[in-house]
Amino acid sequence: MIRAEGVAEVTDADFEAEVLEAELPVLVEFTADWCGPCRMLAPVLSAVAAEEADRLKIVQIDVDHNPETVSKYAVLSTPTMIVFRAGEPVKSLVGARPKRRLLEELSDVVTPAGA
Repeated sequence: MIRAEGVAEVTDADFEAEVLEAELPVLVEFTADWCGPCRMLAPVLSAVAAEEADRLKIVQIDVDHNPETVSKYAVLSTPTMIVFRAGEPVKSLVGARPKRRLLEELSDVVTPAGA
């Protein structure tokens, strides 16, 4: 799996604890080694993870090794990003995008600074 720096990897086994029970909103990237757009997205996620660490947790899950979670959330293509807040999916984004656009798209689900 293409690891984005500063982004943790989750599995079917720890998805509930790491994502559904997290205090912060969590952006989960469903990714795979063979996914070209996922490679393009990795540095974007690393940058966002560093900038938004106090307001947003970012994790990756490998679609080839975690079929239970992939099936549960009906992920059909990579990269798919799903934002979870209070254990519920609140936003879904498909495909790579530049950092500025990703931040704009996340603005309504990320906790405002100081809130």
